[in-house]
Amino acid sequence: MKKNTGFTLIELMITVAIVAILAAIAYPSYISYIVRSNRAAAEGYMLEVSGLQQRYLLDARAYAPDLTTLNTTAPANVAPNYAVATAPSPAASAPGFTVTATPINAQLTRDTACGTLTVDQAGTKTASGTGSKCW
Repeated sequence: MKKNTGFTLIELMITVAIVAILAAIAYPSYISYIVRSNRAAAEGYMLEVSGLQQRYLLDARAYAPDLTTLNTTAPANVAPNYAVATAPSPAASAPGFTVTATPINAQLTRDTACGTLTVDQAGTKTASGTGSKCW
């Protein structure tokens, strides 16, 4: 008697179903990881800009009006996902600055829990969204 080798259609369909279930679970988790990774990169750059602002204050006795004055641009892993800007506080108040990272492109639609991130001269970190673990 000859032994058949190969797969039956039922075995193949069960395998496809298992792969589909695993993909349905893994993909949202992967996207969540990517969003958190992009946010962490933006936060790191924002803290770097904050440090540059503090050094600029020591030299110029005022905060820089923009990133160009600080001689910095957003790194390649931040620029496609966040628009980062810095601005000094109004002259009427005490000297200060705010660094803002506004999500753009896919990050804008995927990271609605945190939204726009900000940090100021005192190190106060805020997020415009309702998420509790944004920083």
